[in-house]
Order: sequence, then structure tokens, then C-alpha cells
Amino acid sequence: MKIIDLKKKTKAEMEKMLEEKKVALNAFKFGIAGSKIKNVREGRNIRREIAQIITTLKDVK
Repeated sequence: MKIIDLKKKTKAEMEKMLEEKKVALNAFKFGIAGSKIKNVREGRNIRREIAQIITTLKDVK
């Protein structure tokens, strides 16, 4: 997701997305531990999206 798209969302929407991404990252970590995940790069993308959402939330406040 791009920063421009994030800036168009409301604070509540971004907080909801942040919680969803955190759950997805947790599931990814358990998938890696269980050797179920083939695409290791997916974790990097999830962490990047979390960082973008947090940064945008700080700008909104």
C-alpha cells in the first residue's frame, strides 16, 4: 500500500488496519516456525506496511 492511499484514510481505519497487520505478522511468524510459509519476503512487506501505518498515524495526531 502506498503512503498516498494511507493519508486518505481516517484515523480509525488506519488503527484497524494496524491491528490486522499485526495479527498477520504474528501468523506469519508462526508459519515460518512451522515451515508452512514458502515466501519469506512476505514478512518484510508486512513489517514495512506496519511501519508506514505507524508513521502516518503520528502525522495525523
